[in-house]
Amino acid sequence: MSGLVVVGVDGSASGLAAVEVAAREAALRGAGLRVVHACVWPAMHVPMGPSPLGPPEGGLRNVVDRLMAEAVQRAAEAAPEVAVEQVVVTGESLTVLEAQSRGAELVVVGSRGMGGFVGLLVGSTAVHLTAHGQCPVLVVREQPVADGPIVLGVDGSAAGRKAVEFAFAEAALRKAPLVALHTWTDWNAPLPAPQDPSAPYANPPGALAEEEERLLSEALAGLQERHPDVVVEHRTVHGGAREELIEASRSAQLLVVGARGRGGFTGLLLGSVSQALLHHAHCPVAVVRGAGERD
Repeated sequence: MSGLVVVGVDGSASGLAAVEVAAREAALRGAGLRVVHACVWPAMHVPMGPSPLGPPEGGLRNVVDRLMAEAVQRAAEAAPEVAVEQVVVTGESLTVLEAQSRGAELVVVGSRGMGGFVGLLVGSTAVHLTAHGQCPVLVVREQPVADGPIVLGVDGSAAGRKAVEFAFAEAALRKAPLVALHTWTDWNAPLPAPQDPSAPYANPPGALAEEEERLLSEALAGLQERHPDVVVEHRTVHGGAREELIEASRSAQLLVVGARGRGGFTGLLLGSVSQALLHHAHCPVAVVRGAGERD
């Protein structure tokens, strides 16, 4: 066993869907699977056993045992070859899963849990982990297209390099094609060097588009050689990152992005594009923090 995939469960349908995805991810990696449930009640000195006036199968401990048993069963059905361990930790889910991420290759969570408020598309646990997790975090949203590509959002930033590496590795594991999508607008594209220094804004037609295509090629440099079996489509689009990536996710089995992009503000751990994708993408979303973004 070469690694560990962690999945957080809380008894919700979203959490059980995450278990199935996590089990398959562990199988692809030859890794073990750790099913984690965070239980805050013991810290509040709430009795875990059944009430003397209630049925013997009642009580919080029995509830937790049942939800863990169901999660382990779902994992076994999805990937019977994977070794599964179950861990119940006293504490709040955000801090428990963040701590678990420190020794994991990947953490998988559902988009919404039992504590979600009606109207919220993504729960606070998912958003928190993508901003603070110490490994890539995969948030399970809608069911992916089984034979779809891996879609990678590329912005050309140094922090986004880890996301590029993760996407290539994931495409190789899944034997799936990779669509490397880079978007740009006239407002966020860097100006190429002018041909005539006396006319700093007089660039030939198409110069911005060519510069963005070059940026995409440079961002992917070296990865194709490391993963020669991955078929890669370079896609440079003049448009907004949120809209283009959400649209591309309709036919994808996984969407991969960095936590922060080229336009991110210092101090923000999760960029606006990443947050928008967590709320609106049509497939699971993996958010990968850069080497310089660790807490």
